[in-house]
Amino acid sequence: MAQFCASCGAQMQDNQAFCPSCGSSTRAGATAGSAAAAAPAPVVSGGTASSAATTGGMSDNVAGMLAYVTIIPAIIFLVIEPFIRFHAFQNIFFHVAWFALWMILAFVGHIPVLGWLTILVWPLIGLGGLILWIVLVLKAYQGQMFKLPFIGDMAEKQANVV
Repeated sequence: MAQFCASCGAQMQDNQAFCPSCGSSTRAGATAGSAAAAAPAPVVSGGTASSAATTGGMSDNVAGMLAYVTIIPAIIFLVIEPFIRFHAFQNIFFHVAWFALWMILAFVGHIPVLGWLTILVWPLIGLGGLILWIVLVLKAYQGQMFKLPFIGDMAEKQANVV
């Protein structure tokens, strides 16, 4: 006779001591004929089911973190929750500003005397950008809406408009 877990309602073998789904003990488990095993109770997670469904089962902080990985997830995540949209917009604006800065440095690098100075500054700006990007990823994973000075305000406006 099949058994069902009393905690999660998963079907188990007769000889299993623990539920393979949730790991709870089967001592309090119900058999197939009992009323408790007829229908497992739905799991309610405090209102996060809708956001988990829209992000493919990911939590908001993981989706916010993934918005910083490349530009593709940032564009995809523009249609989801405001927290994730904020990080997606901030990532897009950060990369646009980063690209503009690199273009300016490349242009200034062709000027004879200033070009020599950009050779010294270029690696420092690159390292600073990498460190800032890592901070943004970590803050998004921690669930914080860390705003960059100018870019963060623009991202917040865009996240609330959509």
